[in-house]
Amino acid sequence: MAKKLQGVLPVLQTPFHENGSIDYPTLEREVDWAYSMGADGVGTGMVSEILRLNKTERIELTNRIGKMNQGMGAYFCSAGAETVKEALEFAKASVDAGADAIMAIPPTTLDLNANNLLEYYRSLAREITIPMIVQDASGYVGQPIPMEVYLVLLQDFGPEKILFKPEAPPIGGNLSLLRDATNGQARIFEGSGGIFLVDSFRRGIVGTIPGMDLLAGIVALWKALQQGDTRQVYALYLPICAIVALEMQAGLDGFLAVEKYFLCKLGVFKNEIRRPPIRWEMDQETGQELDRLYAILEVAMKS
Repeated sequence: MAKKLQGVLPVLQTPFHENGSIDYPTLEREVDWAYSMGADGVGTGMVSEILRLNKTERIELTNRIGKMNQGMGAYFCSAGAETVKEALEFAKASVDAGADAIMAIPPTTLDLNANNLLEYYRSLAREITIPMIVQDASGYVGQPIPMEVYLVLLQDFGPEKILFKPEAPPIGGNLSLLRDATNGQARIFEGSGGIFLVDSFRRGIVGTIPGMDLLAGIVALWKALQQGDTRQVYALYLPICAIVALEMQAGLDGFLAVEKYFLCKLGVFKNEIRRPPIRWEMDQETGQELDRLYAILEVAMKS
């Protein structure tokens, strides 16, 4: 039986060897570390560099994480692709790997209308038995998903099958629109790296899907939000916001660079290697500011 997705569900970074191949021993250490930090599950997504993996690598990554995750929390897999056929291959591989849900962005190379988007997502939902997170990652890749697509999918398949991760701005307003248009039935996840987590929590999200670098802080922030501890909420939230703001300045490459920088400093990764081509490199001064901000976050986590 599929585990229910809720709480803090970080997206795994993909570590690489010097020769460019995936470093699976380090990946297993990352999975174990995520649960030691209090994660409720793990998954793959854009910061897993899935768009930079070939099909064989992507399916192997899905299978390997499934084995590493056995007996642990919920597991979701990114299955979005440029064609329905390929997306279905990734979705079925996710089911075979024991995933509890898939997460799918729309195709990134086509500007699809609402009817095209509906057919894409319906094709996935009809063919798989596990839930599907409909992801709008248009803040850095892909296209925005119209509200009507969300509403029809929810009507067709129900709230246990269709979940949402809307990332198109304005995030807060869009969350409330989706919540209200579905009479609170939509199960929505925040996916902004944490920068909109407090506002999103107050609008009724069921969980957050952050990166790995700030996981300890995000877990502490989620608990503080659940407990209604406003002082602790903002002590944690402000340095998280400042760090994510630095990541966002370079889009997806910014998140990849900063997350791997922190994972190395935390002793989880051995290197910061990303798959090329790379558009943005972090300079020394950015690293120094990140270190100062993380030190502030660490103080907040101990208070």
